[in-house]
Amino acid sequence: MISPLSSIHPDAILGQGVHVDPFTMIHEDVVIGDNTWIGSNVTIYPGARIGKNCKIFPGAVLAGIPQDLKFQGEESTVVVGDNSTIRECVTISRGTVDKQTTVVGSHCLLMAYVHVAHDCVIGSHVIVANSVQIAGHVVIEDWAIVGGSSAIHQFVKIGMHAMISGGSLVRKDVPPFTKAAREPLTYAGVNSLGLRRRGFSSETIAHIQEVYRYLFLNSLNNSRALEEIEINLPATKERDEILHFIRSSERGVMKGYIN
Repeated sequence: MISPLSSIHPDAILGQGVHVDPFTMIHEDVVIGDNTWIGSNVTIYPGARIGKNCKIFPGAVLAGIPQDLKFQGEESTVVVGDNSTIRECVTISRGTVDKQTTVVGSHCLLMAYVHVAHDCVIGSHVIVANSVQIAGHVVIEDWAIVGGSSAIHQFVKIGMHAMISGGSLVRKDVPPFTKAAREPLTYAGVNSLGLRRRGFSSETIAHIQEVYRYLFLNSLNNSRALEEIEINLPATKERDEILHFIRSSERGVMKGYIN
């Protein structure tokens, strides 16, 4: 299962059933879980922690040092959860002193040429399409989908179940359950199709839509909209998740619908 034409440091820890194709280099201080497949010409630097049943395609580079001038050689890691797929030429940088780790969750798909910079945290079941460029300190929550060739500004947060249109410039936070499109990035409705696929009821989806009518369609500023939501709409897990996301946003959230 390990090609003699690969180079694996003796201190690297590989689980049972790991398959490594030719011309791949695995450095010291690397841990790879059981039954993970690593294609040819992959480079895995110190600090990588890769889960079970992952697939890492040719040309990927994991745990390279951050492209950040404040990095001073501190020990840090890249963590990839179980059952994730890292396609061709993806690059994932180690963390810096800020979080000391970069995380990609379980059951994720990072398509070809994606870059994940230092100190990012990507949740589970996330899909990042081809050539997306993710700057440092970005958070992408569970089940989000980012369309191809998008660029995500540092410190941006993308909420759970959100969907970003291809080619987007993401400069502001994108709240959960929404679709985001246009330039500048704008609310384009609730991700109803994605939510149905994941088992959300019609009643729950309608409730989420009503929350976002207050936020994005009623010409209210965010503070007033949040007050109106709490007064007029019943408390649910989804409502409270949206309220918490808006209130905790540090960069501000994307704009409402613009005609």
